[in-house]
Order: sequence, then C-alpha cells, then structure tokens
Amino acid sequence: MSVHVPLLSLLIFSPLLAAALLHLLPARAARWATALSMWLTLVLACAVLVAYVPAGPRFQLIERAPWIASLNVQYLLGIDGLSVLFPAATAFLFLGALVAAWNSVQEAPRFYYGMLLALQSATLGIFCALDLVLFFVFWEATLVPVFFLLGRWGVTASTGRVAARYVLLMLASGVPILLGIVWLAAVQPALTFDLPALSASPPGLATQYAFLLLCLLGFAFKVPLVPLHTWLPQFALAAPGSLTALLLGLKVGVFGLVRVAIPLAPDAAQSLHWLFAGFGTLALLYGAVGILAQSNLRVGLAYASISHVGLAVLGLASFSAQGVQGSISLLLSFSLASGGGFLLLEFLRQRTGTTDIHALGGVAKRMPLLATGFLICGLAGVGMPGTSSFPGEFMLILAALQSHTGAGMAALFGLSIAAGAFLALYRQAFFGPPSRRAVLEAEDLLPREWAVLLIVIAGIVGIGLWPGPWVDILAPAAERWAAGLSR
Repeated sequence: MSVHVPLLSLLIFSPLLAAALLHLLPARAARWATALSMWLTLVLACAVLVAYVPAGPRFQLIERAPWIASLNVQYLLGIDGLSVLFPAATAFLFLGALVAAWNSVQEAPRFYYGMLLALQSATLGIFCALDLVLFFVFWEATLVPVFFLLGRWGVTASTGRVAARYVLLMLASGVPILLGIVWLAAVQPALTFDLPALSASPPGLATQYAFLLLCLLGFAFKVPLVPLHTWLPQFALAAPGSLTALLLGLKVGVFGLVRVAIPLAPDAAQSLHWLFAGFGTLALLYGAVGILAQSNLRVGLAYASISHVGLAVLGLASFSAQGVQGSISLLLSFSLASGGGFLLLEFLRQRTGTTDIHALGGVAKRMPLLATGFLICGLAGVGMPGTSSFPGEFMLILAALQSHTGAGMAALFGLSIAAGAFLALYRQAFFGPPSRRAVLEAEDLLPREWAVLLIVIAGIVGIGLWPGPWVDILAPAAERWAAGLSR
C-alpha cells in the first residue's frame, strides 16, 4: 500500500517547527540551526518541483482535511504550474537573506532567526493554499515577523515608525480582501471557500465586480501599485537589506491577483481590462521616472521594482496565456534580480555604512566582485537579452501590444527610461574617485557571500540563455488559466 507523504505540509511547517525549537538551543547555535532548517526547506521545495507533472492535473499534491467544519473551511493545499517554482525561489532567497545577516545579528539571535523562519513558513503557505480562508491566514501571518524584523533590527532611527506604518497599512489592506472572500462565499448555493471549486463556477456579474474591486484594492498595497506605494521607499531605507530582498524579491501581491482575484471574477476582470492596463502602465512609468530622482541605491532599486511590477500587471490585462506566463516568469526572475540586488546592497551597506551614491564612488575598484554582481542583477532587472527577465518581459510586451497597443508602446518607453536611470545610478555609485575612507578600507565579498552571488548569476544567465525548462513548466498551467477565463 502506497503512503501519501504530505510534502506541502512538511514544506510549509518545517520552518515554523524549527523556529519553535530554536528556543531550546543555546543562542550561539541558533544561526546554524536556522541554516540547517533552510537547507531542509530547499530540499523539500526541490522535491515538490520534481514531483509536479506539467502535463498532469491542474492542481497536484493535494492535501485536504476539515478545519472549521461548521463554516466548511478546509485545510486545503496544492500547487499548479503557476506556483510550483515559487517555493524553490522562496527557499533560496531566504538562504541568501540568512547569509546577508550572518554576522550582523548580535541582539536576541534566537528571536531574530525565529521570526525569519516564521516569515518563511507564512510566505510558503501563500503559494500553496487553495482554501481562501487559509490563504488569508497565511497572508496576514507575514505581518507579525516583518514588524519585529523591521522594528527591532532596522538600520535607521525611524525603523519603529516605519514598521508600525507598514503593518497598519497592510492590516487595512487585508480588510477588503477578507470582505471580498466572505461576500463571494456567502452568495454560493452552499457555503464554500474552496478556490478550485469557486473558479469552476464563478458567481453573477454584480458579485464578480464587487469581489474583484475589493481584492484589487487589497492586493494593490502589496504589489504595490501607484498611488498605494508610498510605504515602499521608506521601507527600503529603514529595513535591513535581507528583509527588503525578501519582500521585494517575492511579489506575493501580483501572485494574489493571478491566484485569487482574476480567476474568481473572470467576466468582471475582462470588462475592467482598462483598469489593470491603466494601473500597470502608471506604475511602470512612475517607477521608471522615479529612479531618476533618487540618490540612494536602495530606494532606486525599490522604484525599479515598482516599474517592473507595473509591467507584470499590464501583461495580466491581456488575460491571455502569454500574458500570465510572462507575468509569472517576471515575478520569478525578481527573486534572482531584485532579491540578489538587495542582498548585494546589504553587503555594501555593512562594509561602507551607506548606499547613498554621493557617499560612494570607487566601489568597483575596491570590490569588483560585488560591483560585477550588482551590475548583472541590475541588467537582469531591466530585462537585458540573455538574462532571466528577458523571456518574461518579451512575452509581456507582446501581450500588451496585442491587447493594449498604446499601453504597450508606453511600456517600451518606460523600460528604456528605467534602463538608462539604473546605469546612471550605477556609474555614480561604483565608479569615480571614492569619497569615504570606508570604501578604501572595505574588503570584497567573503566566500559565503560570493557563493550566493554565483548561484544568483548562474540562475540569471542560465535561465536567460536557456528558458526552455522554465517555459515548459509554466505553459500548460498558463493555458488552463486563460481557458478558465473564457468559459
């Protein structure tokens, strides 16, 4: 008799178990125990990827059990081709974040690493949950560890205020999401929060409009879409680089649109295509122009993230297989490009005490490995051919030009501005005469740091030159997603 191994449950809850066990260990052992747990999570994420069959059923590795029986809320997990790559990306990025904070956590290390593991557990749950209530629980559960990681280990004097503002904004954004979930479930013939079942039989158009607009408002904060992005520049400055890499490298807001908002309100989404295209184009252009006004590398990279996530939303407005495939491809590339870029900026901040371009200069001569790595991550971020972002951006541009020609042309213009702005920031910060003694005395990447960099570069270049395996996994799921909207 075969035994079903609950791979997804092991994947999600092993970091949480490790976080609880940290308090039984000596403080000096917490870092190594966390590293062991994160390696185990990476192995489990790879096992999930190996177990997934692209040509098989849409949702696989299903785990189902009653949770709140009186409300028909279930413990329901599963993955499809649009989500199966995210656990591996999450596991790798958390390992990189651990390396970035390897020697910088002196105060309460068990609490710090416990919060980091709890955040990893909740993030993995977002990508695997197929019950709307369970999805919302994981969504909200990310706020507690982020609050403590930012508020206690931030790098500026205003970290407490920034942490409180971020959590309050995200709690407020969760209200419309929860209201939309309850509303959608309540109008069903039988109360249910089962996402696959709900997507198979969408409600009436009026309910779809209400649900979609509520979810769009809630997810827009996390994406973030302009004008709900105002928390991001302050967050990028105040948060430790490892935390910024996690929040901007893993775009759960756009994933929420793909997984929840659009499939459960397909008719309303397609009739409001102009809204998605408009918000996407606005974010793309605003973020690109915003980079030009920045003097800090972390804030500049945050605005670049706004610009490129705008392209992902614009591509979704085509509601085509090509559009969603390009969006997911770009989100996955963010894990390498944006995530790797913020990790490298954290290495730079730890060595020089700043990421302000006016206080740098000469970094490329003193730290060539760090400078080269950041250049590659930046070029991947702007979609240079041969990097991991190019396949996704190419598909998104094609989808946008076919469905919203004017917005597609504006996207090309915005991407050109973003590329030029990034190169201008890079030149000022990494070349020219050094303006601080800290730059002259800084050492280049340590072995554990360049090991992370090598993996990031291998992923960026490998996927950029040979995107076939990635595309083969995404393509069947993207076609099913688009077919589900046109029933």
